[in-house]
Amino acid sequence: LMTATTAPHFKIPPNEFVLCRSLEYFRIPKDVLGIVVGKSTYARCGLIVNATPLEPGWEGHVTIELSNTAPLPIRVYANEGIAQVLFFRGSRPVKTYADKQGKYQGQRGITMPKVER
Repeated sequence: LMTATTAPHFKIPPNEFVLCRSLEYFRIPKDVLGIVVGKSTYARCGLIVNATPLEPGWEGHVTIELSNTAPLPIRVYANEGIAQVLFFRGSRPVKTYADKQGKYQGQRGITMPKVER
């Protein structure tokens, strides 16, 4: 794991996958849904950015999955935007992620998968 204080960038080898997190800590209102989408320049280099929807009532750092689909390494620079969030307001509040006691509620830092057996 590298942070902005330890390196200006990191390389993702070809056909490799890494987890990272948003700098921001989000608190999504009960009537809002957030969708994370990758930025065009990195996508054109072969970097796929994925994150699950930011459900109404969810809060935490967004864990972001990065996949290098290119045959060459991709250099990702610290503090440079790799994704953006689109917010959609619903017509009324729904049963929220907090109401459902979602397992990733309040996550801080990079959160590994919580898979039940």
